[in-house]
Amino acid sequence: MSGGAADMAKTRKPRTSLTIYDVARHAGLSIASVSRVLNGSGNPQSETRDRVMQAVRELSYVPDGAARALSAGLKEVVGVVFRRGEDAGFEEAESPLFDEIVTRGIEASAQRSGFDVLISMAGVDDAPSRLPALAGKTDGLILHDRLLSATALAHLAKLLPVVTLGGRPAPGTMSVRCDNDAGVRALVRHLVADHGYRTLAYLSGHSDSPDSQARAAALEREAKDSPARVLAGPRWTGDYSAAGGARVISALLADGGRLPRAIVCANDQTALGVMHALAQRGIRVPEEVAVTGFDDVAVARHLHPTLTTVRQPIREMGETAFDLLHATIMGRSQVEPDVVLPVQLVVRDSCGCARPGEKA
Repeated sequence: MSGGAADMAKTRKPRTSLTIYDVARHAGLSIASVSRVLNGSGNPQSETRDRVMQAVRELSYVPDGAARALSAGLKEVVGVVFRRGEDAGFEEAESPLFDEIVTRGIEASAQRSGFDVLISMAGVDDAPSRLPALAGKTDGLILHDRLLSATALAHLAKLLPVVTLGGRPAPGTMSVRCDNDAGVRALVRHLVADHGYRTLAYLSGHSDSPDSQARAAALEREAKDSPARVLAGPRWTGDYSAAGGARVISALLADGGRLPRAIVCANDQTALGVMHALAQRGIRVPEEVAVTGFDDVAVARHLHPTLTTVRQPIREMGETAFDLLHATIMGRSQVEPDVVLPVQLVVRDSCGCARPGEKA
């Protein structure tokens, strides 16, 4: 063995015992510089990056995920908090939308990045106290719907990165939402122009929900210059649940109220409850009342009649939310703070469009 080879054999440690300190020493750089390159954070100079990667190759260094997280002060955990129904039980609040986003979107992206997901439910009353406590157990939070006031949300964002799903962009936070305006306006045009319906009701979600408010405003704008009349307000306020949708219809009919020609529901869960309540009273959908939803969860295509709805990319919403959060946690620059995803009108039977032979 030559002298140089012998020296290298003496100084090189087994790969399993190497640390970031060895890489820094070999590259002649600071620990902080090496950490920024390996974690993909900050904006290190190309020369620095080249020196670090050359040291990594020469030492055959393989970063240990747990050690890297520890050195960076990371827990490698993100919290996902969904709004708990105020009147409904836990099972009612656990909607297909919840399941789709968490299990197929956020968790899939989190697993690819080596992160775990901590799932929690909160109500508007306990969220202000629970979320700061949850922040101490995670590297970032993904919040669905409006759980905090704008002031409280801004304060929380000073503690750790925050992404909101289906909310309004707030200072210091990031947002992932769908194009409510385009989806609802396409739906209203179809109901009014293609079917000729002249009375539309909007059965909302939570009264303070940004998504629900945006969908209501889009319906009003699109119907404004049409011959259709819009019914909305307290009598038509639901809570995104099937029970809430059924409750609105039952109360309206019990008071002797007249039904509109079409009911535009804030989401598919609400539409499911509406259709159930109408069927119990022998009111046919869509022959007497058309019903539409929003989301296009899997059950929508299996209802009788099948549900006309607006499809939002639920899985992609979850994936995008985690990716934004992860990029911010890792210190990457140029993160888009407000992502708006496209939607698609899905026409089926419940609006009056018979589509025999549709594949489920």
